[in-house]
Amino acid sequence: MAGLSINTKYKMLSGYEIPALGFGIDSARAYRNEGPCAKAIKESGIPRSEIFFTTKVPPRSMGYEQTKSSINSSFSQTGLDYIDLYYPLSRNLRHIECIESDHPRYLIHAPYGGAEARKGTWRALVEAQQAGRIRSIGVSNYGVHHLDELESYIRELETQYGGKGKGGEISVGQWELHPWLARPDIVEWCQSRGVVVQAYCPIVRGQRFGESAVTRLAEKYGKTGSQVLLRWSLQKGFVPLPKSVTPSRIEENANLYDFELTDEDMKSLETGEYAPCAWDPTTSND
Repeated sequence: MAGLSINTKYKMLSGYEIPALGFGIDSARAYRNEGPCAKAIKESGIPRSEIFFTTKVPPRSMGYEQTKSSINSSFSQTGLDYIDLYYPLSRNLRHIECIESDHPRYLIHAPYGGAEARKGTWRALVEAQQAGRIRSIGVSNYGVHHLDELESYIRELETQYGGKGKGGEISVGQWELHPWLARPDIVEWCQSRGVVVQAYCPIVRGQRFGESAVTRLAEKYGKTGSQVLLRWSLQKGFVPLPKSVTPSRIEENANLYDFELTDEDMKSLETGEYAPCAWDPTTSND
């Protein structure tokens, strides 16, 4: 994928832009770090317009009224004027994400809670977006069956609220994605609809750096295993979210734009495996 740079951004269906590479701090009400994240933003000296702030609906807050309360609490905790991205959260996910960019968002972190709770949460997010409090909304860890359910519900809301776009849009979808968990069905669903695909655990928690395909490419390009896997993610059109609090590793993870994997290289990383290194709520039938 030629033309990628540290400044590359993708336009979301919401009309706002998101950086093609995300790293920094992950915020969520369940992590109890929304306030500290917002404090860091204010003390950083970086203009708010250049910070992309994401937070999430915790599992206990799935449902319409609960999600409205969660959103209000997020604003109370952060003191921010708007949130770039908001989505629903479930358990056990550990990645980091308060990335430099233009706007805040809100995601649904996982599909737990049942269909009615998922729909209620989405409706609350749509209303907050229409009120200008949240700029973009999305989902995380949804299987194709959950995505189909949500797409149908969006059409219901459009009818109810009087027109296309009134039911919200899935601007971002977030999943564990790497060569050992490529999720082609989910990726195709999203990319065919213009949904930006984020990849958490893109370097597989370092567990696959010793794989022959990775070491061969690392030697070929004089790069680390982490850089090879992040470049794979970028060339797949994903927004990788590498986790690190170490300045040298953050710098390493951003040094991805002086090489490009060939088609043959990309093919060599097609494993066909389905091997999550974290959790996998996509299979939930709740």
